[in-house]
Amino acid sequence: MTSNGLTFHHPIAFWSGTLALVAGVLAHIPMFVCASHMGYRMAGMPMDAPMLAGMALIPLGLALAAYGLMPHFRRLRTGGSGDDARLFAAADGIPLNRHHWSLVLVLVVALTIDVMKPATLGFVMPGMTGEYGLSKQNAGFLALVALTGTTVGSVIWGMVADRFGRRATILLSALMFIGTAICGAMPSFGWNLAMCFLMGASAGGLLPITFTLMAETIPAAHRGWLLVALGGIGNSAGYLVAAGAASLLEPSFSWRVLWLLGLPTGAVIILLSRLLPESPRFLANNGLQDEARAVLARFDGSVRGSVRDAARQPAESAAPAPTSSGLRELLRGGYAPLTLGMGVAGVAWGLANFGFLLWLPMNLRAMGMDAATATSLLARAAFLALPGTVLVIWLYHRWSSVGTLVAFIALSAASLLAFFVLGWMGIASSAALAVATCALLVSVSGVIATLIPYASEIYPVHLRATGAGLIAASSKLGGILGAGLGVAGLFADLQLSALAIAVPMLLAALLLARRGIDTRGRRLEEIQALVA
Repeated sequence: MTSNGLTFHHPIAFWSGTLALVAGVLAHIPMFVCASHMGYRMAGMPMDAPMLAGMALIPLGLALAAYGLMPHFRRLRTGGSGDDARLFAAADGIPLNRHHWSLVLVLVVALTIDVMKPATLGFVMPGMTGEYGLSKQNAGFLALVALTGTTVGSVIWGMVADRFGRRATILLSALMFIGTAICGAMPSFGWNLAMCFLMGASAGGLLPITFTLMAETIPAAHRGWLLVALGGIGNSAGYLVAAGAASLLEPSFSWRVLWLLGLPTGAVIILLSRLLPESPRFLANNGLQDEARAVLARFDGSVRGSVRDAARQPAESAAPAPTSSGLRELLRGGYAPLTLGMGVAGVAWGLANFGFLLWLPMNLRAMGMDAATATSLLARAAFLALPGTVLVIWLYHRWSSVGTLVAFIALSAASLLAFFVLGWMGIASSAALAVATCALLVSVSGVIATLIPYASEIYPVHLRATGAGLIAASSKLGGILGAGLGVAGLFADLQLSALAIAVPMLLAALLLARRGIDTRGRRLEEIQALVA
């Protein structure tokens, strides 16, 4: 690694692998172009020699690029020095400047591309279903495979980021985006399933790592609100880009072009890599203090002088240097109740978002509301929920981080209990249902907007990406369970499903209210010491 922490460890290997991977994807394009006279329908077409060669090049190129990103292991050692607390105390006092904003912009772009991938699934489903002649059950299986991929990817990539670095993991995930773009040229549904799983795995990994890198780089005074804003802007932009691409490109090039966009979008992240530093806290925690100082000096040249001044001060007390990492560490000591509370909240959120809300229009009609009124009600409620993002940012930054998370979890539970009471009493009042629906949409948006940012702040540096990945995976796991329970018929019963989700949400809110720590304005090292 060079002094600025920005270049690749083995650049020839990285760029050679990247070029091989891109060549492998481009080898699939001629067959796609040849199908233009058939409306780009490639179902049942045999794979030609360039496609087969390209499929071999992609994993080889990915492996070579991954080697190029790996750190020099002999230089790494676990645990930072006694100067780390003073180093980051000085860094947290730096005002936001253009270097911070350039990092924020790159991470917003990365998260937008990340969200775009699963959002695209909804736009390719109709065309894919028609071309392959799929039943609704098989089409739903594609979404389930993709969601499973994001769940697995969130956990695995989090662990990889804690071992090999945040920057390397983001770039490796982007390379997987590029490689899985060949999903748009697959002639069989089986190959689409496999590619969709891998695409979901790459998307699932990018989300928690972007939050982790921002949490470890942005000064403490601005960290919280920027984390929440990153999620809100990235999610909205991702859906808008997916919808725009579908509107502009799909009519001319079929649904397949939406998957092929993985090549240029992934390349954007690679090309912006010069603006993407390694986390200084990851570097310092692995014994690379000089590199950590160099990265911090990039954000403000006065850091070097500030560190020298801080070195003359008495050492601050800090949490003991970590000796182990992994998923089991998240369920030990002071982190156990936090992990359980956030994990249960994540699963419950997934059940509410991918299960209860998905079935709500049908349940409203079952309660006597006509279809047009039910649709209009949900549209108005969703519109009213939009300003909720601004409210979440303000509360997280000005009031309390854990208080905001707990409040929105509790509001979600209260909204679900309102549906339970309305269903139990047989009340079909449009006004009452409108209030409950709006409250639920606002609250579930607030939960997911604060859950992963809080996870990226609360865990120590050697567990931060793993913890954020696990909590992100819990929300996807809730979605998988929601799909399965929907097939089993749970969400057809409004009262039972509302109560089944509200109870664990209330338990999660109580646990986090009791054991959670307000991270607002606190340095990450101070938060770690409080939890420990």
